[in-house]
Amino acid sequence: MFGAGGGTSSYQEIEETDLIVLWGSNARETHPIFFHHVLKAVRNGARLYVVDPRRTSSAKWADGWLGLNVGTDIPLAGAVAREIIHSGLVNEAFVERATSGFAEFAAAVEPWTLTAAESETGVPAEAIRELAHAFARAERAQLCWTLGITEHHNATDNVRSLINLSLLTGHVGRYGSGLNPLRGQNNVQGGGDMGAIPNRLPGFQDILDSEAREKFGRAYGREIQPRYGMHLTQMFEAMDRRELTAVYCVGENPVQSEADSERTVKRLTDLDHLVVQDIFLTKTAQLADVVLPASAAWCESNGTVTNSERRVQLVRKAIDPPGQARDDIAIISDLAGRLGHHWEATSAEEIWNELRSLSPMHAGMSYRRLEELHGIQWPCFSEDRLEPPYLHGRLWEVDPERRGAPAPFGIVEHRLPVDVLDDDFPLRLTTGRRLDSYNTGVQSGGYSSPLRGEGAIELSPEDARRLGLATGDKVRISSRRASLIAPVVVDQALREGLAFMTPHFPDVVDTNSLTIEATDPIAGTAEYKATAIRIDKV
Repeated sequence: MFGAGGGTSSYQEIEETDLIVLWGSNARETHPIFFHHVLKAVRNGARLYVVDPRRTSSAKWADGWLGLNVGTDIPLAGAVAREIIHSGLVNEAFVERATSGFAEFAAAVEPWTLTAAESETGVPAEAIRELAHAFARAERAQLCWTLGITEHHNATDNVRSLINLSLLTGHVGRYGSGLNPLRGQNNVQGGGDMGAIPNRLPGFQDILDSEAREKFGRAYGREIQPRYGMHLTQMFEAMDRRELTAVYCVGENPVQSEADSERTVKRLTDLDHLVVQDIFLTKTAQLADVVLPASAAWCESNGTVTNSERRVQLVRKAIDPPGQARDDIAIISDLAGRLGHHWEATSAEEIWNELRSLSPMHAGMSYRRLEELHGIQWPCFSEDRLEPPYLHGRLWEVDPERRGAPAPFGIVEHRLPVDVLDDDFPLRLTTGRRLDSYNTGVQSGGYSSPLRGEGAIELSPEDARRLGLATGDKVRISSRRASLIAPVVVDQALREGLAFMTPHFPDVVDTNSLTIEATDPIAGTAEYKATAIRIDKV
């Protein structure tokens, strides 16, 4: 909707804003560094609202918690938008000048009255009204989201529904107001910036743009084809059709991170050839024909990383990698040589300078400046100046030519989770991260902690009483794809009908064997957040 994927604000703006909405984000546990900035804002007087099916540790700091039913984000956002419109709180000057499609959008959200939204989402009408008025009346407001919004079969529409709220109120494109997808891992933002997405060249340049292709073609000495590649879900579908028979997997562990993990194992096992390049012998690497041990750990490499505020920072090598592990650049360069292409032995800085010559938004970021300034936010077009810390300031320009294309409102349709609840599978399982562990446990496993609750399923007190369960009891958890045994933890943060598990301990309990592979057609993200399950006491 804006032309580039990145949070629009800086962390400093988070501290100085008037209102923060964490939507589908338990930032206290999943983004603890970012949450320190949130707490500074709260101490400075900002109001905090948390939208989440669970009453998370983040919600304990909030002025308001909106505990919605899983998969009802679009009705809730629609009701907030409708209330803003009907209460005369739309930033009319901004909407008229900087957006398009308002009339169609207003008609689309009209059915979501406060009453209708309460019935669908489970959030009290007065709480919805309070959020709508607080967000619209705030001088500056930040809207932040994470996997609670994006790990759904309609992930892209969920994000659009949140962007609509900021367009209605003008909370984007100026200091202190913004839209911020918090990245789930170190350098996720940097991976996308470097072109590790199927439809963009480095610097978010569309691969269908002929000028961009010609520029990269000259630099690479090869013609760049005008076609999009496949995202991860499309790759797995191509494996099913035997259209993709070889995979080179770098720094990824899909055997334990993908939904319906048993199906993922079968697909990877059926490949003609699988190469895995990683810092650990992951479960995916154990299936590989060739394993290339890499030195990608944070202290073993030189290079850059880019965080959720789009800040590029230098990483400096501190120790040599163990054993036969080698630098990724060396591995890939040698592989190119075996394929008949002579690539000069290059350093991370030389590769970065090549990127700067091709990506305008990185052009002003020399290693010298990155070191002197302790990181720089993109875009940075020149070495003699810095851009504002926020994106899309053009939307506030009076001159139409400087303002450019308007930001379009997104018309989105509410669609319930694919894995429906019924008498056989009456509970809704949602998954998420915890503070003391990480992803599939490859990097954070191997130690014990009273915080971990390894492999447990968390249930509401009401469901535990109904099922005759207490903390520590063993249960069989079954979905339409798999079943497994795990201990129970009774958690006051959960409402009746909702269960929670983490994917951090797949060697103990393979949570993702339960989850459904229903995916968003645009982003390809699986619906990890809405699995239908049944629980039986062991």
